[in-house]
Amino acid sequence: MDLKKNGIPEHVKTIHLVAVCGTAMGALACMLKELGYEVTGSDHRMYPPMSDFLKEKGIRAFDGFSADNLSYGPDLVVIGNAISKDNPEAVATRDMGLWYCSMPQAVNRFAVAGRKSVVVTGTHGKTTTSSLMAMVLYEAGLDPGFMIGGILKNFNSNYRTGNGPYISIEGDEYDTAFFDKGPKFLHYDPHVAILTSVEFDHADIFPDFQHVCRAFDAFLSKLSSESTLIAYDGDKVIEELIRDRRCSVFTYGKNKTSGWRLSNLSIEPPFSIFDVIKNGIHYGTFQTRLMGEHNVLNALAVIAAADRIGITPAIIQQALERFTSVKRRQEVRGVKNGITVIDDFAHHPTAVRETIKAISPFYPEGRLIAVFEPRTNTSMRNIFQDVYPACFDDADLICIRKPPLLEKIPEGERFSSKKLVEDLKDRKKDAFYFENTDDILQFLKKTARSGDAILIMSNGGFDNIHQRLIEAL
Repeated sequence: MDLKKNGIPEHVKTIHLVAVCGTAMGALACMLKELGYEVTGSDHRMYPPMSDFLKEKGIRAFDGFSADNLSYGPDLVVIGNAISKDNPEAVATRDMGLWYCSMPQAVNRFAVAGRKSVVVTGTHGKTTTSSLMAMVLYEAGLDPGFMIGGILKNFNSNYRTGNGPYISIEGDEYDTAFFDKGPKFLHYDPHVAILTSVEFDHADIFPDFQHVCRAFDAFLSKLSSESTLIAYDGDKVIEELIRDRRCSVFTYGKNKTSGWRLSNLSIEPPFSIFDVIKNGIHYGTFQTRLMGEHNVLNALAVIAAADRIGITPAIIQQALERFTSVKRRQEVRGVKNGITVIDDFAHHPTAVRETIKAISPFYPEGRLIAVFEPRTNTSMRNIFQDVYPACFDDADLICIRKPPLLEKIPEGERFSSKKLVEDLKDRKKDAFYFENTDDILQFLKKTARSGDAILIMSNGGFDNIHQRLIEAL
């Protein structure tokens, strides 16, 4: 790729997005359309709901990648990180001498553009935390924009253009594009940054945990003296990473030394109720529909960020109470014959453990049935093979599916769902292995009873198991 054309020209009217059906790329396309640009896009095998969504927004989207899609000569081509340098449109971009950039470059130029960004980073909790931040900014009347990797149910969208001075962004540590292997979050210059956690993930791009730490170190090193960092202090790795930074640093957590401290957490379904202590003084009592201590800590980070921005405790309280959820994050998909079906994105061991632990107290009458599909490039590898068994301790019944795309992983590195089930049984857990989704559905149809909560965890569609299960029960 000719790097001389990597960037964004001063005058842009027409923009083409390659891999437009990705969650973030689709949101960016819609944002650009709302900002007045002429937008086209393309992707491999266009299908609903994104194809219908783009059509409703008046965005012409081509089914399949071809040099012909660029024949009109757009002023700018935005290339998603799913695209390789050999993609026909990447090659055509080079051959035609067109300007091109990555998704975060475009977000920074067109969506942030002179606004103050709140960028949420971390291995876990980015989507929920950035969504809650957007809700607080909205309730404060600040007309925020947001760009988030999940659908906010309050807005039925994962983006909002807004006209106010703030924008909430989910800052991803995943690589940017084939021509820029650095993390996406390095393209942002936050007014306020939140750091929730640092653990090993994304084994397809990070060879080891040290490389993950280096990515976050690079992000923190970019923060200027004008920026504020809100960092979780229950993690020794974060403690090292935030030391001697130029920006203002505020910590949150459960320690007596936490600048923002969580206290007196109680569960009164449908709410989690908690006190917040700021610098040793009671700041306020808050309640949220979010389940689990990990989510309450996410809310605490948002409270600290909102206070720094100047939003009052009363408005923050109102926003937390009104915030419903993010789709695919502890989302109740339906209740049938007294059986609750819950969808969650959890795939990393920490997320699996904390999600199960969070949901259990909200359904005390029946069993918590955990259904897990290892699907990510990390969870399909045996990196966490010995860690997963303990993550299911709070579940009453466990269903583990064989990874659906295991052939993508080298044979010696593959995760074994059978071994996980054996290890769970050694821990005296009621666990079962399944080759496919149909067998899980048949098992649950026979086994589930009124009062049970079925928690389905996967970062993929899981063969539409949620809707099929609701229909089958």
